[in-house]
Amino acid sequence: MSALPEQFFRDIYAAFNRREIDTVLAAVHSDVDWPNGWEGGRVHGIEAVRDYWTRQFKAVSSNVEPQSFRTEEDGQIVVTVHQVVHDVSGNLLTDTMVEHVYTIEDGLIRKMDIRP
Repeated sequence: MSALPEQFFRDIYAAFNRREIDTVLAAVHSDVDWPNGWEGGRVHGIEAVRDYWTRQFKAVSSNVEPQSFRTEEDGQIVVTVHQVVHDVSGNLLTDTMVEHVYTIEDGLIRKMDIRP
């Protein structure tokens, strides 16, 4: 991988799964552009992402495990993840594979997109 090492992303996913919001946000650009995969739309900036995750973590329990990594010709990094989401009662909402597509700027995550 050319832009950032695979371990960087493994660490970020592990921190996300532990709900260590500040650890993850330390790796994102101050003007990050992030998908709101739970409610729809997009959020912009660190505080908007923090607010989104705080709401999300109160309503659902999600776990994302990276399965593979690749760098596309345009430099975007694609992480294929196994995503499992339960509601607060423990009922399974989704168990699927998706791609998280990252744009990196100055060593930080500038944008993320989700591909089914």
